[in-house]
Amino acid sequence: MEKKVLSGMNLAEIQQMTVELGLPKFTAKQIVDWLYRKQIYSIDEMTNLSKEARRKLSEHYVLGRASYLKKVESADGTEKYLFPTAKGTVETVYIPTADRATLCISSQVGCKMGCKFCMTGKQGFEGQLTAAEIINQIYSIPHFEHLTNIVMMGQGEPFDNTEQVLRVCELMTASYGLAWSPKRITVSTVGLVPGLKRFLVESECNLAISLHFPLPELRAEWMPAEKAYPIQRLIDQLKEYDFCRNLRPGEARAGNHQRRLSFEYILFKNINDGEKHAKALIRMLKELDCRVNLIPYHTIPGAALQGVDEAKMKAFRDYLTHHGLFATLRASRGQDIEAACGLLNTAHQQKNNQQPS
Repeated sequence: MEKKVLSGMNLAEIQQMTVELGLPKFTAKQIVDWLYRKQIYSIDEMTNLSKEARRKLSEHYVLGRASYLKKVESADGTEKYLFPTAKGTVETVYIPTADRATLCISSQVGCKMGCKFCMTGKQGFEGQLTAAEIINQIYSIPHFEHLTNIVMMGQGEPFDNTEQVLRVCELMTASYGLAWSPKRITVSTVGLVPGLKRFLVESECNLAISLHFPLPELRAEWMPAEKAYPIQRLIDQLKEYDFCRNLRPGEARAGNHQRRLSFEYILFKNINDGEKHAKALIRMLKELDCRVNLIPYHTIPGAALQGVDEAKMKAFRDYLTHHGLFATLRASRGQDIEAACGLLNTAHQQKNNQQPS
């Protein structure tokens, strides 16, 4: 009989499990404490459980934790990890700054979205990550206890794996889990509306939209998801929630008015870096209380794209800010360690494929 995985279960499920195994009721909270607050790799490490309780658990369950396969470190302190999963390997990036320690995690092996500027998109889709495999990226890095922020901006489209992503958000913010503020967690999407709707209702975490192209026809050329989920429809959906600015007296929107909304915008030379693009971006987002994160492009093999220089990025930012749209520049990190999502994973796969069988 195949054993089940403990990691990724919520408190109610673990309570039910302890009943089924005939364990004392208090055992459930001991188990979740070991699962979500301590870096352990086996059930035997749950030392405040009786030997009989650990034996019963081990008969039917495995912990679901795995060490990373590879780690590479940048001169700027950024670290990229490669983790094993049932469907293949995924990347996780640790980004320390003076006052933050951010972890960028993956939600899928590969991706279905097919964005032409994305290395993960070029790999195609290989499989969904379970909640255990997503959360393993968080608990299994050496800096776990120092993390201040989590961003789901790694490999995969989170709202193509909504159920598991929402479960991770719950485990990260629940009082029995890490008890993090939802404001410390950001989920990024190209705009899959069904998953987005569930996220806005069931979670209070921050939201980031991978926009990049403010003209719909241009976005459809580079981001195929635009054809099924037009960005303007997404913007209209967001206006129904707590991101709308300039509300009339007495008017309200659904939501808690606390989560942050941001739009990710990679600047590509001579493609989306002109004044007409800035103006279109301002028109599109003017009614939303949001920020635009301007991102330098990390070159990937086989893509005929170039980024813009720092002066151009600052000029684009200043134009947006001058016209009332708050914009920031994201610093380029990890350029010397295959920084773009998917590059380390691709290199790992190619190396394995070249090895004789």
